[in-house]
Amino acid sequence: MAIDYVKRAPAAERDPAAGRPPADARAGAGGPAVDLRKLTARAPGLVNLYKSARRSLESAGLGDQRAAVYLVLDRSGSMRRYYKDGTVQHLAEQTLGLSANLDDDGTVPVVFFSTELDGIAEVGLDAYENRIGTLHESLGRMGRTNYHLAMQAVIDHYTASGATEPGLVIFQTDGGPTSRTAAEHVLCTAARLPLFWQFVGFGDPDSKQFDFLRKLDELPVPARRMVDNAGFFPAGPEPLHLSDDALYRSLMSEFPSWLSAAREAGILR
Repeated sequence: MAIDYVKRAPAAERDPAAGRPPADARAGAGGPAVDLRKLTARAPGLVNLYKSARRSLESAGLGDQRAAVYLVLDRSGSMRRYYKDGTVQHLAEQTLGLSANLDDDGTVPVVFFSTELDGIAEVGLDAYENRIGTLHESLGRMGRTNYHLAMQAVIDHYTASGATEPGLVIFQTDGGPTSRTAAEHVLCTAARLPLFWQFVGFGDPDSKQFDFLRKLDELPVPARRMVDNAGFFPAGPEPLHLSDDALYRSLMSEFPSWLSAAREAGILR
């Protein structure tokens, strides 16, 4: 399986009309990436999520951290009810609230997967309400579960962006993939990249459906991968009932230690 690790020039350098400055210029001098006043004006419905995410970042010692945030969403058939009842939409809003603290561009790339790569879109501060359901419905039939093509899509997007800040990938699924060897291969090979994969499981935390995710979380270092570049936590069978604070604490449970390990390994500056 080919994985492209070539860093390309930022979009603004490849195409002056793109107008987006390099990542270093966007990093700011600390604090949240998007100012609270700007967020309130653009997306008042996200203010509480933004504040909750802020508390978790500061508790984790990441108050000034910058990162590109990605959201990967499972569209296997067993996920149908989570799209229907708004659970996946809420996760997208929670992710956007976190991203507003970490990245000032106001958007989160969203990768949908099932048997194949189903689609790539984005949610943004100016366009997020009811967006996930609309995107989901436009993508056709739901399939089985395969991680590796969605993971490759994130890698391709990140490397093409020319980003210098790390990437935090929130990868939601409700079970293990059909092609487990391919998923392990991508995760282990991608450990040399500044990407951290935070897997979030929807479903019974005691179910064997999450055995593979626990295995990914515990793959040995350095025997299988350069650094521990993944975490996993089960959000339970009713993730919509999980508090925002609890979700953000879980999202930050392993990301700080990966940042330290990635710096020590020379993956991050």
